[in-house]
Amino acid sequence: MSRKIPSNSALQAFEAAARHGSFARAAEELSRTEGAVSRQIGRLEAFLGVTLFERIGNRVRLAPNGARYAGQVREILDRLERDSLYLMGQPSEGASLDVAASPTFAIRWLIPRLKHFHDKHPNITVHIAERIEPFLLAGSGFDAAIHFEHPAWAGMHVHALMEEVLVPVCSPALLAGAGKHVSLNALPRLHRRQNPDAWQRYAQEFGIALSNPAVGARFDLHSMLIEAAIAGLGVALVPRLYIAAEVAQGRLITPWPDSRAVTKRFCLVLPDPIELSASPMQAFARWLLDEASHLTP
Repeated sequence: MSRKIPSNSALQAFEAAARHGSFARAAEELSRTEGAVSRQIGRLEAFLGVTLFERIGNRVRLAPNGARYAGQVREILDRLERDSLYLMGQPSEGASLDVAASPTFAIRWLIPRLKHFHDKHPNITVHIAERIEPFLLAGSGFDAAIHFEHPAWAGMHVHALMEEVLVPVCSPALLAGAGKHVSLNALPRLHRRQNPDAWQRYAQEFGIALSNPAVGARFDLHSMLIEAAIAGLGVALVPRLYIAAEVAQGRLITPWPDSRAVTKRFCLVLPDPIELSASPMQAFARWLLDEASHLTP
């Protein structure tokens, strides 16, 4: 049974005319005549049995059904163009993987190590997209996800990678003249928006009195918190695995103990067992698990 789908030429003509509000400008963009654009849209209206444009003299205006359909067609054409360009950019020999990861983990841990993987597997290209929240992996277009343990991964194959242990950090300048053992209660504290009770839990873990644990600036990402701490805006609770370079360079200091109460576990999420995954995914998964196993606890 054939699909009831209009021609691509008709859809492009309609989308351009709807966007410009003009058959003439659509024709100029598409390198066609105005008459050709008008005929394409007429055929589309006949195919659909719906009036898409209201003709008022020499002017045209989208009808209500046309306005709704224009948004849908534009989204489909945009997605088709993105997918086509993506395929055109694939290597003629080799393979590629699409991996979703939480943004700070990707920037501060995964990407700096990817050259090790590329050196071992030069024919495999790894594309990384950020996903702040867990999502339904099946049908998403991703080959794998690197994220926190979460019920969203039910039915998937989840492999533990590492724990995200938080530690308070700040710029050395923030403690200048105050002494390294200054009370946390006396310092401005920074917060991650998705983890609003982190300071309260940290204070309870170590028996620290904080007059108002929720006071302080909020940021969406740990990478933002790290930059805010470096800038001297306050003390931030951030994962220790992200700040090794800044601590080594003396841009950040960690005069307070690591938390064991405020932790999450990163995991690799696959739709299939590693043994049954396609060979590029197998190679990436085994490399990633090996990298994580070398981390200092």
